[in-house]
Amino acid sequence: MNTLIYYQTTTLVALVLISLMLLSTEMGFRFGRRRHPEATDAVRSQVGVVLAAMLGLLSLLLSFTFSWALQRYEDRSEALVSEANAIGTTSLRVQLLPTEMHEKIQSLLSQYTEARIRENEIPLAKPAERQAQVEQARRLTTLLWSEAMQAVQKDPRPVTSGLFVQSLNQLIDAASVTNAAFQRRVPDVILVAIFVLSVIVAALLGYASGLAGHRVSAPTFLLVGGIVVAVFLIMDLDRPRSGLIQVNRETLQSLQVSILTEGEGVGLEGKGVGLEEPMIQPPFRAKGKMQNCHFEPKARNLVFQSPPVLRG
Repeated sequence: MNTLIYYQTTTLVALVLISLMLLSTEMGFRFGRRRHPEATDAVRSQVGVVLAAMLGLLSLLLSFTFSWALQRYEDRSEALVSEANAIGTTSLRVQLLPTEMHEKIQSLLSQYTEARIRENEIPLAKPAERQAQVEQARRLTTLLWSEAMQAVQKDPRPVTSGLFVQSLNQLIDAASVTNAAFQRRVPDVILVAIFVLSVIVAALLGYASGLAGHRVSAPTFLLVGGIVVAVFLIMDLDRPRSGLIQVNRETLQSLQVSILTEGEGVGLEGKGVGLEEPMIQPPFRAKGKMQNCHFEPKARNLVFQSPPVLRG
């Protein structure tokens, strides 16, 4: 069932569904037109009640399924943000490790982030390429863990290497949560039930028109189009790697650029070409002792002369 529905493009499935619904509408109309001469008001009323009940059932199923697919979309978005935060925290805590390990670990983190981005972008039609990216991310995770063990051996303090190991554990757990979120989808049984109910509703619409003695009106085609659009949105939300509605991956992409920038800075620092030290003028020293140079205003003795006194 997965091969027949899930791995097909959403546009193709929607075109097949609308073709089946239009065909069912025409067949239902022709069958109802044959029964038109002998149809009574009671029969027409009963068909209308059944049609309203089927439309209600289909609407209920569509609403619940759409809510389900939208919630899965939100879960995938939150999982990607959590994974990006875990990678960013790990990148920051690299600075707690010995200096000679910074450049290599930052490079591994950059490659790991790129592998995670590519894994989530590969469509369902290319399972071999996606599996290759999964193996690449797994290999990089093993290398990162090996570097973490070496850091623990060099510096076993929990405030330095212990925090890095903790963030690396969170990175691995976040990747597992993201993979699980991208693999969850609406069960195929529910999609098949929606397709079957949609075709039945279309056939009943045509049958009711045939019993009434007139062709299917324009509002009927609008209803068929609305059902197909709803099914299209449900299936597109349920396909995180091949649908038109994709989860925003700008968080991981911007994080990768940030890690690359930090890695270049770390590499330059390791070669002695990092940030220049500020040139601070040392205080004036005389005979090995520091003297504080400051200016003190001197008070001046001001002499005020009294004005001459005129005597009469």
